[in-house]
Amino acid sequence: MQDNSPRHQDGSAGDANYGAIGKGYTSFRRPDPRIAELIDAALSEARTILNVGAGAGSYEPVGRTVTPVEPSQSMRAQRPAHLPAAIDAVAEKLPFEDATFGAAMSTFSVHQWKNLNAGLSEMRRVTRGPIAIMTCAPDELDRFWLNAYCPEVIAVEAVRYPAIRDIAEGLGGTTDVLPVPIPLDCTDGFNEAYYGRPEMLLDPAARLACSAWSFVADDVVRRFEDRLGNDLVSGRWDARHGHYRQHPTFVGSLKLIVNHI
Repeated sequence: MQDNSPRHQDGSAGDANYGAIGKGYTSFRRPDPRIAELIDAALSEARTILNVGAGAGSYEPVGRTVTPVEPSQSMRAQRPAHLPAAIDAVAEKLPFEDATFGAAMSTFSVHQWKNLNAGLSEMRRVTRGPIAIMTCAPDELDRFWLNAYCPEVIAVEAVRYPAIRDIAEGLGGTTDVLPVPIPLDCTDGFNEAYYGRPEMLLDPAARLACSAWSFVADDVVRRFEDRLGNDLVSGRWDARHGHYRQHPTFVGSLKLIVNHI
């Protein structure tokens, strides 16, 4: 099926331009093995897996036949050599026959789709088994201390992420919503992964790997850096939030949605 939807220069189909922000993505966004286990279990015994919005290949299960779909050339180029090459396509127009795959997955991708219901309908059309979608619940983002330091980033993400109930309704069938505990040493550098390592969010490269920061004005970012930096030096951050440095996991907005027909 031909894709005629407007894209960024590198092919990115969502609101974020990964040609501009995605070049160092794999340095910070490495799949965390504990989160990977949850996704792997959700895919059940399926041997053929579709990965929609596959990016650089995070969380693709080993030992199964994976077909990745990714519209951004920048992200496709960062896929390791041992992973299959990604097909240039978007969620809303998947170039596959009905019931082609035993299971499907999507991680940190649904908020990039231009038409959520069309993408979910396409995933279900081409998948005969479970669908696992990892995303964030927009109404739970403010659990993270970042809301006290840069509410603009939280507000951006809250607008971009679709409601969990909308995803469940779009998939139909039976859906389970599982909270995903985030490990203290999480290797996947999304914002909440730094709940106990606040210094990481002072690194511009780490922030660049979280697309929400690309929508925040420079003066807002500078104000955030000044405030967090000063509070870390003075001890104010640790006085208020330092207990997170000892928490083995953090249960925030991250969810795994598992859908069955």
